[in-house]
Amino acid sequence: MNKIFKSVRAKLFITLCIVVLMIISFLIIVNNVVLETIYYNSKKEASLDTYSYINNNFPKEFETSNKDRYELELERISIDNTFDILIINEENEDIYVSNNNFLNNFEEISDIKYDVQYSILNRSDIMYSKDNVSIRKIQDKKNGIEFILLNSKLDNNNNLYIRMPVAPIRESVNIANNFLYILALVSVAFGGIAITVITQKFTKPIEELNEIANRMSKLDFEKKYNIRDTEDEINELGISINVLSDKLEKTINQLTLNNLELEKDIEEKSKLSEMRNQFISDVSHELKTPIALIQGYSEGLIENVNTDEENRKFYSEVIFDEANKMDKLVKRLLELMKLEYANTQFNNTKFDIVELINEVIRNSKVVLDEQKIEVEFKEKESINVFADDFYIEQVVTNYFTNALKYVKESGNKKQIKIYIKKGKESGKLRVCIFNTGDNIGEEDLNRIWTRFYKIDESRNRSKGGTGIGLSLVKAIMTKYNNSYGVVNKKDGVEFYFEITAG
Repeated sequence: MNKIFKSVRAKLFITLCIVVLMIISFLIIVNNVVLETIYYNSKKEASLDTYSYINNNFPKEFETSNKDRYELELERISIDNTFDILIINEENEDIYVSNNNFLNNFEEISDIKYDVQYSILNRSDIMYSKDNVSIRKIQDKKNGIEFILLNSKLDNNNNLYIRMPVAPIRESVNIANNFLYILALVSVAFGGIAITVITQKFTKPIEELNEIANRMSKLDFEKKYNIRDTEDEINELGISINVLSDKLEKTINQLTLNNLELEKDIEEKSKLSEMRNQFISDVSHELKTPIALIQGYSEGLIENVNTDEENRKFYSEVIFDEANKMDKLVKRLLELMKLEYANTQFNNTKFDIVELINEVIRNSKVVLDEQKIEVEFKEKESINVFADDFYIEQVVTNYFTNALKYVKESGNKKQIKIYIKKGKESGKLRVCIFNTGDNIGEEDLNRIWTRFYKIDESRNRSKGGTGIGLSLVKAIMTKYNNSYGVVNKKDGVEFYFEITAG
């Protein structure tokens, strides 16, 4: 049960229900606080409009010939606005009354007649007071009913009284509140159904992605994400997961094919067994961490789908980055296996080693500039060598990348020096790559050529190394039967390899 409430669907459902209830609650609060005031202001404005109309259009005395017309007009106004209207002349004689009960209470009303110069009985009950017009709340002492009363002196010296009961106003507010309560229940009922449908549609692709990620962690790549006709982040993630699944499947299939080829090529059973054990150990050791990271970030992305855009993008980038690392690792591992166990044929040609080194330096220009590393390579003239330029480029790149990772300041600057000199054997050239920094411990000088061995025991993934770069150098140089190695210098470390001069 606890797991259900932690799911994205439950969280989304509860959140949307709370939002609906908050909106209804807000409307009820606003209705109670504001609506009654609005009704009072509306009645006040209606009574003032009636006063202005009567003051401008009715004569002091109703002529006999026009009496019916005026009374009919006043009756219409009274009915339309639910007013009680009373007009009294200067002798306190009623000229017109719409409700006899109003006339019977006139003695009580007359006791509170408004005099603009002198009389303000209770300022808190006064709603309007200007010139000859006053609007206030009063209470019928006989029955306790509250009214809004306008009393005024017309321009023709008659007195106009307009009375409006307060009860209908409050009744309107109560009716509106009752309607909102019913609306809240209906909204929650229908909203719950709608939210259930929405959350089902929204979380279904996430559950599908989670299932795919779990199957990928078990190296089952058969299931693929069903791409929707949308352009949202979940669909983009699904596309990335499909690409990742295809890459992993192709890589592992390629891995299997190469393994089969190696089994056919290796004649000695002991060597074949050794290769198998080593390969499986390496793959299982190095792939389980990135696969676990992919699964973890996928689950994190699913559980936190309603967070901000920046976090979703970061999770997707980590997944994509780990997939690229696995792809790179497997390819380099395959290359190493072929060099160590297969009869690899080099495509030896004559090429310029100086141009190759300059190209490697140019490819790292951004990193060099960011870290303010100075590279010294003084060779200007072409130097031809005879070897497979693809594999020699890997050797130079691995040495240079290694120097970039471990270079440190010496004499207020980080420096990498590259130079070429004659080798110990005739017809050989030695390429040396030096970087300022810490020396390598004596116990590590031989171990660094072992696959997956790293000097820093923390094995920090942030440096991006696979741990097989120097193993590739060793394998290539062993195939060529050329010298290679590393030497501690006074202020740094120097790696070297030899190559046949062209």
